[in-house]
Amino acid sequence: MKASIVTIGDEILIGQIVDTNSAYISKALDKIGVETYEMISISDDKQHILDTFKKLQNKVDLVIVTGGLGPTKDDVTKKTFCDYFNDQLVVDTKVLAHVTELIEGFYKRTITQINKDQALVPSRCTVLHNQVGTAPGMWMQKEQTVFVSLPGVPYEMKYLVEHELIPKVVKEYKRPYILHKTILTYGQGESMVAERLEEWENNLPEFVKLAYLPSPGRVRLRLTARGFDKEKIDDEIAKQVILLTAIINDIIVGFGEEETIEVVVGNMLKKENATIATAESCTGGAIASLLTTVPGSSAYFKGSVVSYATETKVGVLSVDAQLIEQHSVVSAEVAKAMALGVKKLMKTDYAIATTGNAGPTKGEGDAEIGTVFIALATPDEVVVEEFNFGQPREKVIDRAVYKSLEILQKEIMKFV
Repeated sequence: MKASIVTIGDEILIGQIVDTNSAYISKALDKIGVETYEMISISDDKQHILDTFKKLQNKVDLVIVTGGLGPTKDDVTKKTFCDYFNDQLVVDTKVLAHVTELIEGFYKRTITQINKDQALVPSRCTVLHNQVGTAPGMWMQKEQTVFVSLPGVPYEMKYLVEHELIPKVVKEYKRPYILHKTILTYGQGESMVAERLEEWENNLPEFVKLAYLPSPGRVRLRLTARGFDKEKIDDEIAKQVILLTAIINDIIVGFGEEETIEVVVGNMLKKENATIATAESCTGGAIASLLTTVPGSSAYFKGSVVSYATETKVGVLSVDAQLIEQHSVVSAEVAKAMALGVKKLMKTDYAIATTGNAGPTKGEGDAEIGTVFIALATPDEVVVEEFNFGQPREKVIDRAVYKSLEILQKEIMKFV
């Protein structure tokens, strides 16, 4: 079963907002065995919408449209649905009662005609009730394709997907079983990982596919199998994960979409009842930001000093000014002193420090652009490593962040 996702809105096309709706919908569909064939963003133009509908007609089983539903004149989706299905708008009494209760009962203001018009829907549509907003969803079928219209407001769209759309698709369609298994690796690039896995990958069954999903410092490997024999798929994926793990066990740090390295090291710190702090210069607080994206990170993360300026390194972290003068601000010696300084300041078991030249100009010191020193103070010692992450600036910072956590993970394992 295939679906296309269409987002309507000039604000998406001009870059004013980022389309997050399509990603949410595609993930929800994937969980129930519906393959997303394509994602399309189009303008708030009646003819553009009609042309898109005609192009998708009978090409896919399901077309999900978000946006263009609302009380203002530029919200054209309902009228366009009527044109495409040769239908007319009528008042849905259930929707009108809900809108009235929401406006007058919850918001405590007089309902207007514009609000009442939210209850207008094509006469032949199946209404998807929007409990958290005023714009209802609509389900209409033409020939072999079902068209579903959802509001573009993310929390309303998510409610309708979870409570109306997915249950109805599950009820109406027979779908294949899809299973994904994600293996998270750190420390080797995509080409090197692929070389190690080449023979194993060549022997995968036809219904099992491997995808490489690289990002700075890490590669996610996603195994996907689809079919109607759930037991066969579950057994085969489990078997292939065992075979894969035996080949690259030295670089695997977790399994599953949620087991990113910040989650992995967070779990390790919690298990050891250990704490950490960061002192960041060239990374500008990015390590602290990543660590604190994990719910419950306050149990182990105690704080950060963004010591971007030399005077902050000296005044807050107690780095010796003569040390900086002797070795330069971008040096192993200064990175070590920063790590020890923040470890003492925050009273933690571990501390990460970064100092480097992310570019695009040299700045303080003589270090080449892309040079980064990463120091990790552990309960017993301070480990310092030097890297050159090249350019551009964003790449240097990203790679420094993930390399810092990779070093942390390896060092924690020594104490486990």
